[in-house]
Amino acid sequence: MRNPFDAGFDVVTTTTHKSLRGPRGGLVLCRKKLAPAIDKSVFPGLQGGPHLHTIAGIAVTLKKAQGPAFRTCAVQVLRNAKTLAAELMARGGALVTGGTDNHMMVLDTASSFGLDGRAAEQVLDAVSITTNKQIIPDDPNPPLRPSGIRLGTPAATTRGMGEEEMRLLAGWMVGALRSPREHALLEQIRARVEQKCARFAVPGLEPPRAARTA
Repeated sequence: MRNPFDAGFDVVTTTTHKSLRGPRGGLVLCRKKLAPAIDKSVFPGLQGGPHLHTIAGIAVTLKKAQGPAFRTCAVQVLRNAKTLAAELMARGGALVTGGTDNHMMVLDTASSFGLDGRAAEQVLDAVSITTNKQIIPDDPNPPLRPSGIRLGTPAATTRGMGEEEMRLLAGWMVGALRSPREHALLEQIRARVEQKCARFAVPGLEPPRAARTA
């Protein structure tokens, strides 16, 4: 893995959740000469009291990120994202970047399905697919009713899903977004989504009953 500081950057920021798969938080990495000023601005300037349990969780997360299992998962996250992007575009979905080279993508639901991002978010939530509304470049719609939704693959990949599941997911998403008022169809899609998810337990949580008895 390449070091971003080798490219000449002085400060790098990142979250500790999402693709890193740790507790919710963030990191500010910098060159040594900048550390005193950044430390002083963060605390006591911007941050309150430390959450020691979160700090411990981040330490565990960073340790795991050095192992081969994390690298394998990271590769699969990218494969899943590329597969999901390709499948959505093949079904008529317009991605604002025409594909993806990382773990996420933004789907223009307004031009693809005639739904603003908030409506699309609600339709997908009704079939047990969690997304969130997202503005697109030069979005003509207001921020609370933007033109798109944001999608990412780290959570699904961490549960063990692969390219096959991404193809199914794209089909379910497009089916729901094209028929937002066909309640019988939405109920069928929701049942299929939940049946598939029952096979992939969330790490750290007790496996779903359907998965235990399968």
